[in-house]
Amino acid sequence: MKIIKGIAIMAVVATIFTSCVGIPDGVTAVQNFNKDKYLGKWYEIARFDFRFERNLDNTTAQYSINPDGSIKVLNQGYNYVKKEWDSAEGKAKFVGSESEARLKVSFFGPFYGGYNVVDIDENYQNALIYGNSTEYMWILSRTKTIDEATKKRFIEKAKKDGFDVSKLIWVNHNKD
Repeated sequence: MKIIKGIAIMAVVATIFTSCVGIPDGVTAVQNFNKDKYLGKWYEIARFDFRFERNLDNTTAQYSINPDGSIKVLNQGYNYVKKEWDSAEGKAKFVGSESEARLKVSFFGPFYGGYNVVDIDENYQNALIYGNSTEYMWILSRTKTIDEATKKRFIEKAKKDGFDVSKLIWVNHNKD
């Protein structure tokens, strides 16, 4: 009986971890993705609020290659309540082929979350990212601002994909 209970618990845990790296229903990630063009610094233009980024402005993400081939993720932001810089370092791995922009990101050991690039311009200057559900969304740019046409395209896509875009927080970039 203990073995069956153990197997059941492992199955539940595996299901939870697998669902955390998924992609929202009906959404596809960017195909023919170029990892090397994606590396480098990105400014967070907008996001849904969640506890790990609460009270942060001037947020950026820096992506580079780790020695083991995974992607090093360095997120930074200024906590305007505590009046101090905050950062988190993690790693990302592709869920399947590197040509599909579906990744899983971890900042806490074996726990991964979905990171899905669902729209990006051909020059890799602006990107729309979804987590594993419609509760996680980011708009990123290589610069501190985004043009109105791209902003509108990303917002319309997110609405079509079932996201409540009224929940977006538009990030201030007023510190260097």
